[in-house]
Amino acid sequence: MDATNLADLYELPPLAWADIRKRLDVGVEQRPGSGGPGRHTCWLTTINPDGSPHVTAVGALWVEGTFWFVTGARTRKGRNLARDPRCSMCVSTDEFDLVIDGTASQVIDSALVADMAQRYVGEGWPARVDDTGQALTAAYSAPSAGPPPWHVYRVTARTATALSTVEPGGATRWRF
Repeated sequence: MDATNLADLYELPPLAWADIRKRLDVGVEQRPGSGGPGRHTCWLTTINPDGSPHVTAVGALWVEGTFWFVTGARTRKGRNLARDPRCSMCVSTDEFDLVIDGTASQVIDSALVADMAQRYVGEGWPARVDDTGQALTAAYSAPSAGPPPWHVYRVTARTATALSTVEPGGATRWRF
């Protein structure tokens, strides 16, 4: 991993990726009152067919050092990712703002899909594995997720940039 201190102009120390991961490992709940300015919202950016960005909120989870999310195949983000897996995931915590650039890949391993279903249940969404074993279903989801089934995606980071929101401040970019 290569780290670049983006705040050395101000003589601020670089941020440590280990500290960023440690904070994310605690969780980034999206329920109101659970962080950020009242909560944490994860934002996914995909690439539209014309090259323009498509940005939407997603119910992402940080698990084993990366973000995971779900969406239906017919949604704009689902169609974009099927055509071009490059994406960015953003989140603001009380301690930092973070952008991860990388690729999203659909997870088809039934054990991983089942694990993610249980993790979403733990977050308050009653997801369950569908009959294919490769997607999730539930009585409801976010309207932007489209109709079930919802496929699970894992983001593989290429770079990450964090901006500290607490003293002494700082900003760092990592290349993985």
